[in-house]
Amino acid sequence: MRARDGHTVYEAKKILMIAMAVVMTGAIIACGVNSTPTNNEVTESPNNIGIQIWKIGGMGSISADKQILGQAVQHGTQLAVDEINMTGGIHGAIIDYYFEDDAGDSEKGITTYDTLKSWGIHFLIGPATNTPCMAVATKTAADHMFQITPTASSADILEGKSNVFQVCATNRSEGQAGARYIGENNMASRVAVIYDSSDPCSVGVYEAFIEEAVNYSYEIVSAEAFTDDSSTDFFNQLKKAKDAGAELLFLPIYCEQAAKIIAQADALEYKPTIFGCSGMDGILEVENFDKDLAEGVIFFTYFDTEQTDDYTKNFIEKYKAVYGEEPNQFAASAYDSVFIVKKAIEAAGVTPDMSVNDICEALKKAMTEITVDGVTGTGMTWNASGEVVKEPRAVVIKDGIYVDY
Repeated sequence: MRARDGHTVYEAKKILMIAMAVVMTGAIIACGVNSTPTNNEVTESPNNIGIQIWKIGGMGSISADKQILGQAVQHGTQLAVDEINMTGGIHGAIIDYYFEDDAGDSEKGITTYDTLKSWGIHFLIGPATNTPCMAVATKTAADHMFQITPTASSADILEGKSNVFQVCATNRSEGQAGARYIGENNMASRVAVIYDSSDPCSVGVYEAFIEEAVNYSYEIVSAEAFTDDSSTDFFNQLKKAKDAGAELLFLPIYCEQAAKIIAQADALEYKPTIFGCSGMDGILEVENFDKDLAEGVIFFTYFDTEQTDDYTKNFIEKYKAVYGEEPNQFAASAYDSVFIVKKAIEAAGVTPDMSVNDICEALKKAMTEITVDGVTGTGMTWNASGEVVKEPRAVVIKDGIYVDY
């Protein structure tokens, strides 16, 4: 069959998909966050050729604390969506991506999810952080909607929910890995911990770290908590660590909080080795932080810009060309998330005209069968609980860049 303009149907559909992708990309880049979309699930071309559309919802904090993480997730997802659309979509169906700011808050997260659901999303990529993700996962489970979070790592998010999958390793695995790494590399004999007791991820990493640390010869000499309401002044926690003679300070927290702790430790003339988890990524971009103080900071990551494989280098170049800066691991995880879902969709054979429930059931099964090589890990697999299987790598900041530790 041929279209009226002489092109084949396939050629006409491809031209229309590329044109629509360009329009959507321009609107998103210009506005930052989409206004309420009015798309129908199937858009008709001038030649009456129906083009199916996958509607993807995204969530993250871009107006409050952790905005570096949320914006990176938004940008990484958008880059992947644009690439897929410009190469013909997923089995001929293009992707329309709608991102909402959840402010890193549970209540706002639920409201945001309801907004995305009313738009008619087929599945959700997000939220980006643990607190809203915990609340939203309960809602998606009740709705039987497939959900994959690029960066929320709390194991509690997965508890009792077969529809939710993670791209970041769980906080428990990071805590265990941190304790092992310090012990196996003889990094210190006396260790202190400062963690966020109001954040499930931080608590999970801390608890797993403490449990695993007993298997090694170093001593935990101080373990102090803070909350969101007390995340500006760390004098007491730092003084206890210093007075206890801690040579290493383990920080299972996000980069904004870590930057404050490092700056205040410097003011106290306290110079321990700083070791963090994946939430530390982005510390060099924290506003008003003296980047020289980050020299020698060590943390786990699943991605860094010094990787040399072609796939990663291409991702970095494309990200820099669009956003004018290098991607961090949160952007990389979001980028991977889209291609992970794409592979699951292709393996399951689902289409946008199927129900949310049927899509979810098919993707759940496909996720346990696929293996994905991405920019945040090779050979990534998932178990039925939704947990990803991949190993972190330790990097250290030297001369303002990440290098293998």
